[in-house]
Amino acid sequence: MSAAEKKFMLDLPLKVILTEEGASHFISNKKKLLRFKMADNKEEYGISLSHFSPMSIQNMILVDYISKIEISMSEFVSHRQEIMDLSKIIVYSILYKQFDHDIFEALVQCDCVRRHNRTNPSQLIDDQTRLPDRLLRSQLASKDHVIQQSRQTILEPVWKNIMSNKDYSPEEKNVYLLMTEKFLNRLSLMNWYIITKFFQTDGFDQIMGKIRQTLAEYMDKSKIPEYISVMIMELALNSENTNLRKEAKILYKGIDNYETLIYDPEIRAKIVKEMTRKHELVFLSWKIGGGSAAIGKQGSLNITLYNKDDEFQEVKENIESKMSANTHKKSLIDFYRQMPEGEGGTDLGLYYLSYLEDACKKVSVKFESLVNQFSASELTVINLKFDFS
Repeated sequence: MSAAEKKFMLDLPLKVILTEEGASHFISNKKKLLRFKMADNKEEYGISLSHFSPMSIQNMILVDYISKIEISMSEFVSHRQEIMDLSKIIVYSILYKQFDHDIFEALVQCDCVRRHNRTNPSQLIDDQTRLPDRLLRSQLASKDHVIQQSRQTILEPVWKNIMSNKDYSPEEKNVYLLMTEKFLNRLSLMNWYIITKFFQTDGFDQIMGKIRQTLAEYMDKSKIPEYISVMIMELALNSENTNLRKEAKILYKGIDNYETLIYDPEIRAKIVKEMTRKHELVFLSWKIGGGSAAIGKQGSLNITLYNKDDEFQEVKENIESKMSANTHKKSLIDFYRQMPEGEGGTDLGLYYLSYLEDACKKVSVKFESLVNQFSASELTVINLKFDFS
């Protein structure tokens, strides 16, 4: 995460698809929306970005403005760090949103909040409560000192535990200290309204305990974004190299070892240039759960990667008319195991996938991988599905 936040701007060609809330916001601010044809051949509306702040993406995700982000390139390796940074920003944003959601669900169950509801039936604070941000800001405007004091009260024991943990290196301690603040800094106005309302009242200890418990759970989950970014980069590079080999066979007929060609910098550059000219791209998208209509899906993330050829529409229609006949589904681990020897990175892919699966299991993040292979077009579509709720 530190790398993603230290880099002030990223240079990547993004298609950013907006939710209804996002579209309304941009239209009301006189921003013209663009119509995109996406990798799945659907038409969507959104904005394009090429030089942007990672935090602008995060802020839009946190307020439910983004439903999908897509990037397409002939060559990924030269943008490796930026793509990994973007992926981490997206996954962290979902973690922050889900953390805020879980905190709210925990707070409204606390005894002091329930007592308040019994004695103030006209001012209920429960899972149906929706107060306008404008009203919440006015309520919190004079409580900055209470916010700071409650934040310190919540975090001090957490920081003490981190610093006394002998299993952490000094660098890990610094990262965890920073992460605790990041999670609290991204709590919604509604959660801070509840925290400040009951600060130092009878039962506030329970509120602190709930927040610390949830914070500990999400500190463990904060390792997942790094694993995901490495995994999708491995998949993107494998797809890129597959395309490079195909193009090398066309450009350099009769060569015995095409593997040496794609790793020669000058020849690789020529191959990439030809692939770009032909518009042979690898597509990578992040579909983000969220938005006011996506009840129960705010913690979901679907990452899709595939190659798209010139006959994609025809292939798509073929597939849809004969679904089971042309589609072969398998798990990602089977996909790696069945990859022909010499296709590059098979062992490495299994290594990363093993880490990702283990890390998800340990912190109760649901993870499913699915590979669709369409034999008519040699099209491979890889789906990584996560549920952080």
